[in-house]
Amino acid sequence: MERGKGMKFVGDSRVKANNRKANIPKDYSEYPGKTEAFWPNFLLKEWMVGAVFLMGYLLLTVAHPAPLERMADPTDSGYIPLPDWYFLFLYQLLKYSYASGDYNVVGTVVIPGLAFGALLLAPWLDTGKERRPLKRPIASGMMMLALIATIYLTWESVDQHDWEAAAEQGAIQEEADIDMEAQGYEIYSSQQSCMGCHGDTMAGGSGGPNLLETEKTPEEVIETIVNGQGAMPGGMFEGSEEELQILAEYIAAHGHPEE
Repeated sequence: MERGKGMKFVGDSRVKANNRKANIPKDYSEYPGKTEAFWPNFLLKEWMVGAVFLMGYLLLTVAHPAPLERMADPTDSGYIPLPDWYFLFLYQLLKYSYASGDYNVVGTVVIPGLAFGALLLAPWLDTGKERRPLKRPIASGMMMLALIATIYLTWESVDQHDWEAAAEQGAIQEEADIDMEAQGYEIYSSQQSCMGCHGDTMAGGSGGPNLLETEKTPEEVIETIVNGQGAMPGGMFEGSEEELQILAEYIAAHGHPEE
């Protein structure tokens, strides 16, 4: 009879198994200087680096606070918007012909989708265990391409933006001290062309200048209303000559505040 043939082995829960191994981490001594314990060595370094960057950002916010602009006006169609700095590269991308207009889906869905898809697939596209960038061309190439594209597009967006015009458009303006009970304001508010361009407080709106800063006389105001000036067409006033005179005197009076 062969050994073990016809025999049955029955387990006994009272007998402790001797083949269990202690929960000992893998020995990395064969890779000196290339690995370290996650806790606390690696995690402590991550926290320290994060704290340095956080303090740097806090100091930047104190030294260069975010610029505040006037209250948003949905009727101001001439305002030039600008997204936050971390979206400037996407904002610049949508300015190009192949990513805007009829190809808007390419700039908003296809290109960002490919970029983020490649980022998600990076662990599977490059499974190498090397840490040197030259030994991992796929991961290094994707990182450099994304970094160069982001820096270039951000720089182009900042360089092409009209900062002076944007600062003028977004400048915070003090509340206008105008007499809304006067007959001149009643005439002004009845003219849709006036309210639409210069706002309800005459401080400027959709492309219209601030009437509170005008230095024109009533006669010059009438001349501008009748004949137009710049982008403002003439012949837009709907009313009598008497009402036009009252309106012109009202605008000129607020443009020349009494000292």
